[in-house]
Amino acid sequence: MIPILDLKEQYHSLRPQMLRAIEDVLEGGAFINGPNVKALEGEVAAYAGAGHGVALNSGTDALHLALRALDIGPGDEVITTPFTFVATTEAIGIVGATPVFVDIDPATFNMDPELLEAAITPRTRAILPVHLYGHPAPMDRIMEIARKHKLYVIEDCAQAIGATFDGRFVGTIGDFGAFSFFPSKNLGAYGDGGMLLTNDPALADRARSLRGHGGRVKYYHEELGVNSRLDELQAAVLRVKLPHLESWIANRRAVAQRYNEALSAAGFAVPQDPANGRHVYHQYTLRVENRERVQEELRAAGVQTMVYYPVPLHMQKVHAMLNQGEGSFPHSERAAREVISIPMFPELAPDVQDRVIEAVLKVCRHEAVA
Repeated sequence: MIPILDLKEQYHSLRPQMLRAIEDVLEGGAFINGPNVKALEGEVAAYAGAGHGVALNSGTDALHLALRALDIGPGDEVITTPFTFVATTEAIGIVGATPVFVDIDPATFNMDPELLEAAITPRTRAILPVHLYGHPAPMDRIMEIARKHKLYVIEDCAQAIGATFDGRFVGTIGDFGAFSFFPSKNLGAYGDGGMLLTNDPALADRARSLRGHGGRVKYYHEELGVNSRLDELQAAVLRVKLPHLESWIANRRAVAQRYNEALSAAGFAVPQDPANGRHVYHQYTLRVENRERVQEELRAAGVQTMVYYPVPLHMQKVHAMLNQGEGSFPHSERAAREVISIPMFPELAPDVQDRVIEAVLKVCRHEAVA
């Protein structure tokens, strides 16, 4: 079976450096807020061109603490997309705010900025775009609208580290960029992890305080915070991986280009770079009709697939109180019925790529949605 993702080969290629880094942490005896955490914050910020990095224990907490640092809470509204993972709205709910959805652009799966202004109310405090599948959201229009209405912008970059828009890395354009280092991400730890990037030193300071029980000095607490520190071992793992990120992105893009050439000729609508940005292909996602049959036949052909995401958030039980049922966001609902992701990772060999392409063309030729 060709897996959707294989992390073993990446580990084997880095094994000596990885084991040395882990052993150094164990020998050093500093396991919380140690030198690797501090170094990683600076290195990721420097890579992306951000002023400050704040390492955290998950991408979900990155979103949560960004909202907290901006004093967004009960009675406030945050505009986002219904076609994403639940962590996006989970963070909004944790602080007591209300998610307000706008539909996606069907070509990119990202928030349609032309729907934003109609969703703004006097209670709106922030816009939370998601750079889904590694494709940068249209940040020029989003920022224009945010500035016009004096709204904060928190970028959900969980799937998009290294993606760019107008020459800037995503996560450095809004007030905060929230990143996940979940193992399957393009830069993944060997457990949970996350980070906030910001160019505002006061916001970075507030986020650091919130992650450490609401205090800047040990045993002195100014507000109710959380325990959201990135583990030193995970920071060491990520520091080994970070120098390879650009080459991994290049490999992902090369795989995507081969997929695009073969599948576009067969009638598929294939993912593409925006005119002024760089897609990093966390997932390579197509649209098909009769998806269950397609998945079953691809599985029989030895190709694993995944569906990200089968139920849009406005139709999830957790958001039933919003009273937005089927038909509320038709582009998101159609995407949820049609999307299918095929194997994508940097180490996917050309002959294996050919096998994936051959299977997709054989199984899906009459099911492609252009």
